[in-house]
Amino acid sequence: MLPFVVLQDQYDIIEKHTQSGLELVEKYVKFVKERTEIEQNYAKQLRNLSKKYNGKRSSKDEPDCRLSSYQAFLDVLNEMNDYAGQRELIAENMMMNICIDLTKYLQEIKQERKTYLMDAKKAQQNLESTYKQLDSSKKRFEREWREAERAAQYAEKTDQDINATKADVEKAKQQAHMRAHVAEDCKNDYAAQLQKYNKEQNNFYFNEMPLIFNKLQDLDERRVRKLGQGYILFSDTEKQVMPIIGKCLEGITKAGTSVNERNDSMVIIEQNKSGFERPGDLDFEDFSQAINRTSSDTSLSTPKGPMDLLAKNRGKNFWLFSKRSKKFTPDKVMPTVTEDFTHLPPEQRRKKLQHKLDEISKELQKEVDQSEALGKMKDVYEKNPQMGDPASLASQITQTTQNIERFRAQLGKYETWLAEAGGRGDTLRYKSHAFNNNGSHDIHSPDGAHSDESTPDTSQAIYAEFDDDFEDEELTAPIGTCTAMYNFPGASEGTISMQEGEELEVVEGDKGDGWTRVRRNNGDEGYIPTSYATITLFK
Repeated sequence: MLPFVVLQDQYDIIEKHTQSGLELVEKYVKFVKERTEIEQNYAKQLRNLSKKYNGKRSSKDEPDCRLSSYQAFLDVLNEMNDYAGQRELIAENMMMNICIDLTKYLQEIKQERKTYLMDAKKAQQNLESTYKQLDSSKKRFEREWREAERAAQYAEKTDQDINATKADVEKAKQQAHMRAHVAEDCKNDYAAQLQKYNKEQNNFYFNEMPLIFNKLQDLDERRVRKLGQGYILFSDTEKQVMPIIGKCLEGITKAGTSVNERNDSMVIIEQNKSGFERPGDLDFEDFSQAINRTSSDTSLSTPKGPMDLLAKNRGKNFWLFSKRSKKFTPDKVMPTVTEDFTHLPPEQRRKKLQHKLDEISKELQKEVDQSEALGKMKDVYEKNPQMGDPASLASQITQTTQNIERFRAQLGKYETWLAEAGGRGDTLRYKSHAFNNNGSHDIHSPDGAHSDESTPDTSQAIYAEFDDDFEDEELTAPIGTCTAMYNFPGASEGTISMQEGEELEVVEGDKGDGWTRVRRNNGDEGYIPTSYATITLFK
């Protein structure tokens, strides 16, 4: 490979070429920036599109939510949203790894190139200055030599002139001698300047400029190599997210294959079947009996006239082909919505009652858990008065007890209606246990009132069983961590001991009562005073 030094007489070409190379880097950076804008706009449009069709999130109670085709469409929208995120990642990585990096590098090599060009200009100026000195000494030598020749010729002419005095001849010779001496000095100065210039010129063309050309060549090659790497990054940036994009597309394919038309049909049938039996055959109505009736018929019963027989079928509803009227008319009274859902068809009524039972059971479970927590807290306060006043919990315990009784009454009412409707009564069971003041399990109401074990309340017996789901309940995910600042014995029921500096997981935050529920690594859980630990919740 030939170096730039072979272009020693083409300095302007090298300067122009290196400048053009910098402009190419700037042009590529601008190109990538515009590409990132396209990616960002594309990602934004995809997100808006997904949000547009997924903006109105349907409630789980809506019928369509159970259809596989509906759920698959939601999965497609979610995958498209993730796909948009990958396009944003492409834009971000291109901006960081190409645009910002190349822009910084461009500034560095611009400054480096400027330094080299300034060195070349300085060397050129030094050479030109030396040449000017050489040219000046040359011209002076030439001028003084001519003067010396004229002086010598005049002295010779004067010496041969018979009319010239001896003094004139002597003066002419002295003048010629002086001019010759000056010319000799100029000659020596010219020779010295010429030697100096040749030395400077040799250094300029064989040392200084080759070094500068080599540096410019190295700079230009580094610039080209860096630009080539930028071209590769343009491709690699997108390749890096291709596996994730592929997963998004696979997710869309999976959503499509998950569509089950038979299952959707069964869901529609299950959701909308009324429970009515199909109508039987209509009886033949013989209107001729009014004419040919026998005397025995007359004596046994009163014949029905044609209007009576027509009225017999007037109330039958041909529900399969009927259309629901949206307008209220006096002769068509709309059904009244009742609490026990008797206005609905049998099957729909059973579903509504079952759903209502599940909701009440969940609310009841919350109140039972609250009652249990209050009981533990009261027990801790009674054993450790410095931590709180047990009497301050009385109003909360009373309110919780009232809520439990109210939900129990509602639960019993709806279970009765569900039994009437032919339902199985698969309600969501709850844990019905509390703690007495001694910390032992007992059949107490949440406020501490004792129930007679010899005469159990049969209306509440159905709540005493534990559901399998609760027996196999998984550990609650921690919401943060904490470090104990002081030792805590944890002697009361529901509390847990800890040592100063011990680290625990936070599973339930302080609800304003001064207690936080924590868990050790071995799974032990319990309450600690919030003020006894430094708590850090996850964001």
